[in-house]
Amino acid sequence: MLKIDNTALVIVDVQGKLAQMMSDKETLFANLERMVKGARILGLPIVWAEQNPTKLGATITEVSQHLADIKPVSKMSFSCAGCEDFNQALQDTQCNQVLVVGIEAHICVYQTATGLVDAGYDVEVVTDAVSSRFAHNKDVGLKKMKSRGVALTSTEMALFELMETAEHPDFRAIQQVVK
Repeated sequence: MLKIDNTALVIVDVQGKLAQMMSDKETLFANLERMVKGARILGLPIVWAEQNPTKLGATITEVSQHLADIKPVSKMSFSCAGCEDFNQALQDTQCNQVLVVGIEAHICVYQTATGLVDAGYDVEVVTDAVSSRFAHNKDVGLKKMKSRGVALTSTEMALFELMETAEHPDFRAIQQVVK
């Protein structure tokens, strides 16, 4: 079970023109925004990565507009776990559980999630908040992640699991986010 005081959200490479090429991008963008809003309401630490931003561009507005107080970590490795600045930022959260969202599911999300598992983190990928240009690649990426010890979840499942009860003080706010 995800614990609110031990879970960080990791956002992987939701940038520029590449983000616009994702399969079912409208659903992806909506769920990314839900996850970021939900994480902010619940007070989860957020580590935000961008792959080679000078070439791929900035993170999409649907995500970045909610992160004005957080600086993205720039990386060149496909895996966030291959970037020392990212590893330090995640370590600074003092969380052992990680929710991963972003693109592309079969490349950077896959390599990040499995790299974090290898580093000892409990990792869950939010399946409706990741995508690839082709749906088949997303499916292959999710299957391979699962076989490597990455758990799969969804936006609603993760947010409600973190709250544990309808008596949680942020229940109504989260309920509004997922509508």
